[in-house]
Amino acid sequence: MPTLVVSITLFVLALLIGIEVIGKVPATLHTPLMSGANSIHGIVIVGVVIVAAEANSPLAYVFIFLAAVLGTMNVVGGYVVTDRMLEMFKSNKNEKKEANK
Repeated sequence: MPTLVVSITLFVLALLIGIEVIGKVPATLHTPLMSGANSIHGIVIVGVVIVAAEANSPLAYVFIFLAAVLGTMNVVGGYVVTDRMLEMFKSNKNEKKEANK
């Protein structure tokens, strides 16, 4: 039971610190920082796998599932946003040829 309390406390503290850190970043920097956040969420998913190997309570499984789903959503979303951002900087040769005519 004490390890469950410690795990929940760490989870809540991580949430609060994460919200505080992200809340101070200007909205214009969220997209460029998304690709950097992918690596952090990848580490979270690795941590979930390690914790899942030793989990033995139903509540732990709920937190493991929640962390895995949210971490995966952030990784996939980060790659989608990064891909869209990179597409903005690619030049289209066909558009340049038509503009020159």
